[in-house]
Amino acid sequence: MANPKRKQSKRRSANRRAANAFQAPQFAKDAEGGLSRPHCVSPKTGMYRGRQVLDVEV
Repeated sequence: MANPKRKQSKRRSANRRAANAFQAPQFAKDAEGGLSRPHCVSPKTGMYRGRQVLDVEV
């Protein structure tokens, strides 16, 4: 049976395990009824926390 030549570092093992911890981004309902990411400007409407922050052409 083959054996590894070198010991795998703790950092390398932790990085491999951390990749399994990633989760899908959470979405929140905005006032218009659509889904948006929290703390982000809505790309469709340009609204953030009830204020118009971007000029969006329709």
